[in-house]
Amino acid sequence: MEMIDQLNERCRARWGQPPALLACAPGRVNLLGEHIDYNEGFVLPVAIDRATCVAVVPADEPTLTLDALDLGEEATLELADLERRPDQTWARYPGGVAWALRERGLEVRGLRAVYASTVPRAAGLSSSASVEMAFAMAFQQLGGWSLPPMELALICQRAENQYVGVNCGIMDQFASACGQAGQALLLDCRSLAWEKVPLPEGTAIVIANTCVRRELGSSAYNERRAQCEEAVRILATRLPGIRALRDVAVADFERHAGLLPAKVAQRARHVVEECERTRVGAARLKKGDAVGFGKLMDECHASLRDLYEVSCPELDAMVAAAQDLPGCYGARLTGAGFGGCTVNLVEAGATVAFSEALAARYTEATGLQGEIYVCQASAGARIL
Repeated sequence: MEMIDQLNERCRARWGQPPALLACAPGRVNLLGEHIDYNEGFVLPVAIDRATCVAVVPADEPTLTLDALDLGEEATLELADLERRPDQTWARYPGGVAWALRERGLEVRGLRAVYASTVPRAAGLSSSASVEMAFAMAFQQLGGWSLPPMELALICQRAENQYVGVNCGIMDQFASACGQAGQALLLDCRSLAWEKVPLPEGTAIVIANTCVRRELGSSAYNERRAQCEEAVRILATRLPGIRALRDVAVADFERHAGLLPAKVAQRARHVVEECERTRVGAARLKKGDAVGFGKLMDECHASLRDLYEVSCPELDAMVAAAQDLPGCYGARLTGAGFGGCTVNLVEAGATVAFSEALAARYTEATGLQGEIYVCQASAGARIL
């Protein structure tokens, strides 16, 4: 509520009136299914109760006047000239959404907007997707048209891919658009079919930010994608009809893994086993099996560390510090890796003691100060 009050006050101070609408969209954390979206597999994200909120005043002129309250920066974009992309990286996200909606033939009205976020930036929690989805909801409300949440998510993904220039999958925008309170979301990244999966009663999600920023360089990311594609090409000689690693069963992989170069086999093994882990994990959540699900989280981290090689010493320290603390069911890195956050499934009554002990252990192990966020699964993008 404090952030909403700040946005309301800023609107009155800037434009002499309260906002006509408030739109809100959450960030997300992925529980299982890492580096799986571009292999057309299954992911299991949760929308978190940290969000971007946008306070909007309609404008008669065809411009977007943007006030990024958190950054203390402003930008003005002309709707007729969106092809000229703004210099500020942050302004490309709302600008890109407006561009993608207009490309789709939807009306985008001018507006004056103040926005702020409680989603940490550059932490792997989809702060950019939450900005995109919040503005998409605002443009929809002002334009008088309506699209299903998944359609809006796909438009926002296009904005990030083609306008911002980040080649992300659909998971981030999907989770922000379709989040459900108290539920994880099992998404098939090929068909885009999804279902709600209840989180076990009496559990909470604790996100631990290492506060280490190590960009997953395009070369490292592209190398892993290329290795996955190479695995598919080779395995298809024995498993005709496969088009992605999600099509390879664990037993089939074991039979044919010897055909693959060593590093390619490591990458492919992570993907094949992680697809299976995610399906098994969803089934365990449906049974309320927090202990069993936590074991899969631990296995996932080991796989990302040893097979996919996207961890770093700080992430490993944060995970190791968490795994034997009272109340912790499981812990792993989340997001692309090489820095950012870990995600922990924790007994709800233990979150305070867990968070304090985890922060202390991490500092002792690394000399760094981490940040700990206790979260709950949240509803998706909406008008307040």
